[in-house]
Amino acid sequence: MKNSAEIVIIGGGISGLATAYNLAARGMKDIIVVERGYIASGSTGRCGAGIRQQWGTEMNCRLSKASCEILENLEEILDYKRSIEFKQGGYLLFATTEKEVEQFKKNVALQNSLGINSKILSIEEALEIVPDMNTEGVMSFAFHQKDGHANPFQTTFAYAEAAKRLGVEIYTYTTVRGIEVKNDRIESVITDKGEIKTHRVLNAAGGFAKDIGRMVGVELPLKPERHEILVTEPVETILGPMLMSFSWNFYIQQEPNGTFIMGYGEQDNPESQGVNSSWHFAQEMARKAIRIYPPLSKVRVVRQWAGLYTMTPDSQPIYGSVPGLDGFYIAAGFSGHGFMFGPITGVLMAEYILGEEPEIPIDMLDAGRFERGELIYEPSVV
Repeated sequence: MKNSAEIVIIGGGISGLATAYNLAARGMKDIIVVERGYIASGSTGRCGAGIRQQWGTEMNCRLSKASCEILENLEEILDYKRSIEFKQGGYLLFATTEKEVEQFKKNVALQNSLGINSKILSIEEALEIVPDMNTEGVMSFAFHQKDGHANPFQTTFAYAEAAKRLGVEIYTYTTVRGIEVKNDRIESVITDKGEIKTHRVLNAAGGFAKDIGRMVGVELPLKPERHEILVTEPVETILGPMLMSFSWNFYIQQEPNGTFIMGYGEQDNPESQGVNSSWHFAQEMARKAIRIYPPLSKVRVVRQWAGLYTMTPDSQPIYGSVPGLDGFYIAAGFSGHGFMFGPITGVLMAEYILGEEPEIPIDMLDAGRFERGELIYEPSVV
């Protein structure tokens, strides 16, 4: 292990590795990424693999649109010889209440103003896209063809391999035990494999970002939550878009390999870093899935798991630094959307760390917004 670095990035998921690549591509040397497990072993590798641009806040629309545009060309950008399995089959969002119908109209107007060509669909129009869907209780739909899916592992591996070619060192199975601070300046990162002298640290630790913040005396308003997912056996392709409902609380998507991946979020989830699975989830998810999409009654479940959503009070990420602590940066609190925002997170954080003007202004997403009461509530989350 090297004992010094220009920057230590804590977290080997999509945010950490995309930032490492973008810093190296802009000329920074001596970059180290520290990951407590294997690459993408945290929230990134346990996510639902969805990519969507249909959001209810301008910031999330801009972040997701920019991320999607990077993903469309990522294999070429990173010279990746395998496929990241990027599929733009669309997201079909269910509106089941009058309030949701009105919210979707506002969302689509906002999205269209930002160049996202989403639209409201009637039930008849939606059934032309997904004929076997049960629409009982649904009032209308929102749809955007360019939403879809990417493989979280392949996407993160693509960044890791490109970063390594540019000289980035990635230490897996290495746990951060502490961070030394002197005179309000980062001095070093202490790991279970040794100490790394550095004056810059990026906290991209996902569900453990709150713990990393406490190592430097910073209390981040983050709440890790356990969310469960299951996957089925592969079958022939029968479903194009991801089906999702915020009010009914589910998402269902068929991946390019033919498997179905699906999940939902428990209401009032307690703070937890646990990733255990439960039979309750499998039972309830199966009930929801078969009701919404009856062909799933003939498909067998092969595996289930859990990952962590790292929630903020307004379901928006935290980007930036901490006033009064030189050299400590944050890219955390993605509230379940870290994978899909990962590509643009890497660009924005690299620009920010290097003192450049971020291509999307991120000042309003700083950690101080919570104390100032300047929260930006995202209405469209599962």
